[in-house]
Formats: sequence, C-alpha cells, structure tokens
Amino acid sequence: MLEAIVAGQTDSRALAQMARGRLRDKIPELEKALTGRIQPHHRFLLAKQLAHVDFLDEQVADIGAEIGCQLEQMSQLPEQPPAKGGNSSSDVGELAEGELPARPLTWNQAVVLLDTVPGIDRQAAEAVLAETGLDMRQFPTDKDLAAWAGLAPGNNQSGGKRYSGRTRKGNSSLKTCLVRIAWAAVRTKDTFLKARYQRLASRRGKRRAIVAVAHSILVSIWHMLSDGTPYVELGGDYFDQRKKEVKVSYLTRQLEKLTGGTVQIELVPVAA
Repeated sequence: MLEAIVAGQTDSRALAQMARGRLRDKIPELEKALTGRIQPHHRFLLAKQLAHVDFLDEQVADIGAEIGCQLEQMSQLPEQPPAKGGNSSSDVGELAEGELPARPLTWNQAVVLLDTVPGIDRQAAEAVLAETGLDMRQFPTDKDLAAWAGLAPGNNQSGGKRYSGRTRKGNSSLKTCLVRIAWAAVRTKDTFLKARYQRLASRRGKRRAIVAVAHSILVSIWHMLSDGTPYVELGGDYFDQRKKEVKVSYLTRQLEKLTGGTVQIELVPVAA
C-alpha cells in the first residue's frame, strides 16, 4: 500500500484491496483510513522512510550472514578418535538421560537444537547462545542459569508469610531476549508454552505470566544444551491431561450446580 501511495495511487478502494491476511476483514475501515489528501512532499518523505527500512533490512541480512560464517568457522572441530562406546558428535539426540555427549556440541548444532523451541528462530538462537555459551557445566543446575539471567522467581518469606516474588537482577540482554521469545511462543497454536501462559495470565497477570514462560524456555534450553537433545513439545492439553479426573470432577460439580440435578457422564467412542 505504501509503495502504491508513493507511486501516486490515490484511489482508496484500490489501495484497500491490496490488504492481505486478516486485514482483508477490515476493507471498509481501510477505505476510510486511506481516504485523504496526499501531497508530493508526503510521498517524498514516505519514499525516504521506505528506503531507510530497506537499508536496515539489508544491514540485518549482512550481519546475519557474517554471524553464520563465524559460527561455521567456530564449528570446525579437529578430528578426534571416537570415544569408548562408539559415540561421536553425530549422536546428538540419541544420548541416554544424564549421559554427556562424547564431543561437545558445535555452535551450529546448538543453533539447530534451540531452533526447535516454539518462538525461537535462528537469529534468536544465536542471540541466546552469545550470552550463555555452549558449556552448561558453568551452571550446575537450571536454577543457577535462571538466577544468572534474572529470571528466577524471588523467595521472600518471613514468619510463614510470603512477600514480593519479584525476580532478581541478572543478565539484562539475555532476559530481554527470552521475554521477546516468550511473546512469540505464546502466539503459537496448541503448545505447552501457550497453555502455561493462559493458565498463569488469568491469575497472575500478563507480565508475570510472560516472565514465567521465559523462565520455562530457559530451563528447557539448559537441558537441551546439557544433554544434546531437541525440544520436546508437551502439547496444549498438557495441564488438562495431567489431572484429567480432577478436571472432569470439577466440571461435573459445576454442571450439577447450574442444573440443580445429578449429572452422569457416558463416554461414547468417536466415529472414524
């Protein structure tokens, strides 16, 4: 639309028809919003702004390509004899629980692993690894990493009374990156992270819920880098399935209160 305006298009209906996706549901509103007087100096400034956006996109692409080259060079490990048991760097994802890889993950392997987490793309994975590094032995547990990043919940109690659970200060760059990743993750469909956010946001508010999701993502990252295993998706119905009988009993009691009678549930097989 903006490029068409710069090119001299003034018909609001024609401009509105360029909408894509969900914006097409608002064609009448778009026509009203695009109706106005656009002077040559408006088009000149708009063209400069679009050119600046294109320039920034090119810079981001160039920097991303350079980071990729550096990661490729850093991932070139010297050949080593296979460890006892026949494990090699290609065994990532097939290690037993608690078993360490025979050879540490390379940077490229770590980026691929983190890219399996909802909300994380290659650029976000590179940003996280730039802060945490590859060797999780510097963080004995996932709690140590969460505390270092400033995502560990506070534990302020006195006399059996719990006060503010505000997170402590930590690595602000990593915390900001993880919160941004969390916002992207909670927009994915049918995922554990989205279910966790919705579950907490209704009780604790959106800001606390998104920090909790960021904490969950960081804990997953610690285990993934420690064990060399990809992310395991638990599903959007994880919380319902975990306590299915309790939830069914609760909903049944709610129905009985609403109807004033006794509710019986009969399970009927779903037709194929």
